Amino acid sequence: MQVGLVAVLVLTAWWMGHNAEVNMQTRGVASGFDFLDRPAGFDITQALVPYEPTDTHRRVFLVGALNTLLVAALGIAAATGLGLLAGVLRVSRNYLARTAATAYVELARNTPLPVQILVWYNLMLVAPPPKDALGIDGLIFLTNRGLYLPKPVFNAEGGTALAAGGAAVVVGALLASWLKRRRTFTGHAPSPRWGWALAVAGVVAALVVTGNPTGFDLPHLEGWGFTGGVSLAPALTALWAALSFYTGGFIAEVVRGGLNAVSPGQGEAARSLGLDEGQALSLVVLPQAMRVIVPPLASQYLNLTKNSSLAVIIGYPDLVAVFAGTSLNQTGQAIETLALVMAFYLVISLSISAFMNWWNSRSAVWAVSR
Repeated sequence: MQVGLVAVLVLTAWWMGHNAEVNMQTRGVASGFDFLDRPAGFDITQALVPYEPTDTHRRVFLVGALNTLLVAALGIAAATGLGLLAGVLRVSRNYLARTAATAYVELARNTPLPVQILVWYNLMLVAPPPKDALGIDGLIFLTNRGLYLPKPVFNAEGGTALAAGGAAVVVGALLASWLKRRRTFTGHAPSPRWGWALAVAGVVAALVVTGNPTGFDLPHLEGWGFTGGVSLAPALTALWAALSFYTGGFIAEVVRGGLNAVSPGQGEAARSLGLDEGQALSLVVLPQAMRVIVPPLASQYLNLTKNSSLAVIIGYPDLVAVFAGTSLNQTGQAIETLALVMAFYLVISLSISAFMNWWNSRSAVWAVSR
């Protein structure tokens, strides 16, 4: 039966490919990926790497992919924090906190994401002009031209400091992991916190030895606008806010379900030992809930990454907008273009799944028999 199923799938794929090839030949449409080396001929409003209209469609793919990864990474970080906070408040004993979290979750989960994207984008458009910007003076500013944040800068020794600090973090993380395993199986190893202490000490030492080659370029008002720092365009800011707000509501329910899966006796036992509510949650309840939280959390990360393709609604130049949109319309290579976009999302989704599976294995509760 399995052989027959494989044969059917192979024949179906062959028929679809042959049919597409015949139709393309009939209409005089060239096939192949040679179009990637043709000049794009259009501008892109935001690019994390240098880009000019004379660059090729291959460069367009890179620019769109990086823009997609940027908003996905920002969204995952913000949605995780927002969802964790709302999920904890959902099981809080405080009536006002629990009600507010419930209202947020219901609003986020029961309104369409495209509508939320448009709402956030219109809120960006009606934000104050630069001279009346909202935010923290000298650090963060929100205007109708975008969001302005401090930008880290490095001098000539910055690369050395960054490499040394990164190496210290890796060594410290490996040591902390090893100490945790030793303590789990023997009960006599030092605390894993010594590994993280080593990481912090290594980063500090790297900064001291290299003369602290770091600093921040702060945004400041100059003339009719802001200069310095990092500028996030209104479309990026709105998309980031919408994805975080929407996905955070689903993550909150995942966290609530994980916390409810832990026996109430665990928290009561922790409090009976003298731990306060925060300590009981962070040291006893939440670590046990992680084995329930992580698997569905991976699905929410995947959904957020794929939902970023809705950026075309407000003109944010992600991969779908610039490559599966403008490049496809200019070249007519629909099959090849969409195949590359699908491959990109497949690779990103599989990478997120692999990382979350690894995290899930680390979060599992192991029974040790001696």
